Amino acid sequence: MTHKRVYILGGYQTDFSKNWGRAGKGIYDLLAESFQGAIAANDMAPKEIQSAHIGNFVGELFCGQGQLGGLFTSIHPDLEGIPTARHEAACASGSMAILAAMTEIEAERVDLTCVLGVEMMRNVNGKQGADYLGAAAWAGREAVEANYPWVYLFSQLAAFYEERYGLNKEHLAAIAETNYRNAQNNPNAQTRNWNLDGRLFQEDEEFNPIIEGVLRKSDCGRVTDGCATLFLASEKYAREYAQRRGMKLSQIPYIKGWGHRTARMLLEDKLAVTRMGKYPFPHLHGAIMDAFQRADIEDVWSLDAVETHDCFTISEYIALEHFGMTKAGEAWKVIEADTIKMGGKLPVNPSGGLIGLGHPVGATGVRMLLDAYKQVAQKAGDYQVEGAKNVATLNIGGSFTTIASFVVGK
Repeated sequence: MTHKRVYILGGYQTDFSKNWGRAGKGIYDLLAESFQGAIAANDMAPKEIQSAHIGNFVGELFCGQGQLGGLFTSIHPDLEGIPTARHEAACASGSMAILAAMTEIEAERVDLTCVLGVEMMRNVNGKQGADYLGAAAWAGREAVEANYPWVYLFSQLAAFYEERYGLNKEHLAAIAETNYRNAQNNPNAQTRNWNLDGRLFQEDEEFNPIIEGVLRKSDCGRVTDGCATLFLASEKYAREYAQRRGMKLSQIPYIKGWGHRTARMLLEDKLAVTRMGKYPFPHLHGAIMDAFQRADIEDVWSLDAVETHDCFTISEYIALEHFGMTKAGEAWKVIEADTIKMGGKLPVNPSGGLIGLGHPVGATGVRMLLDAYKQVAQKAGDYQVEGAKNVATLNIGGSFTTIASFVVGK
């Protein structure tokens, strides 16, 4: 099936190190700064935008705020009256907003749409925030005994991998350190100014304590406030946009392929050995392969970089295999070979990922696609992968429940 091209015209990301509650601001301010930054960076007028899609997971819990479409249209008078929608799939909420926006363009309902991902999470204490985020698990049926539900569930994933394939915790620590060091080059990263003492990645109970199960502090993604904005366009609009700026259409990155699959809710169902094939999570591998097939990408080695979901180091470890970099249980090979480091054969999370850059849950999928765009457009600055032409993303909601993958290229 032939799909109409959906072009990425650019966007904007807020500074993920900023604590918006401490600054006396709220989720509206996050949306407004990101949108206004995107408009300014891309020399657009709000009146050009024909629709908006917002990815957000738990605005009602953290901020007591729903109806985010109304907040968006309050940013500028020229936005009033446009259709908007909010999309939720836990940590994959931003990708669901992207997919919905793509559908509008492919159906020729609009030529220019705005996609935003937003989450404000640092305005409550850590335990309360963990409980709110636990809504992405099956309430009352799993992780009920946990202090930190997601650390608990991904610790179970690590334990499953250790039992089934063997797992060296030093390889997880290497993933964490790589992502933290990549984040040092990203001006929007939450940890960009951290002093990366080596003890942060060792079994040190003072600097790197166990949080839950077998996972340590360095294994965990950040609790973050943030918003990311993207402009997606039809070929018709993208051509006009290019002409107005003295560009060629071929210079504008577009979404070459996408994949989207959803598994059963309970982690124990996903870990049922009888349902596993070549890879432990067939739907995860399948979503990535769907994106590759639609993009006419032969395999992972046709890519120049990957932005993957490292809510925990074990999620990146598993993703490396399901991308097809190694066989199941052998991700350690590309870690030890430095394949995934900057300068390696296939850099993973040049932005710093969720561990180094930050993880405002509803914003992550949009931020990933924005970073893929930056790499292909050669606009990633100090974390640019030289000559990047094809970049893939992988966004995960829940315990590998909702999976979305995109390939961006020219």
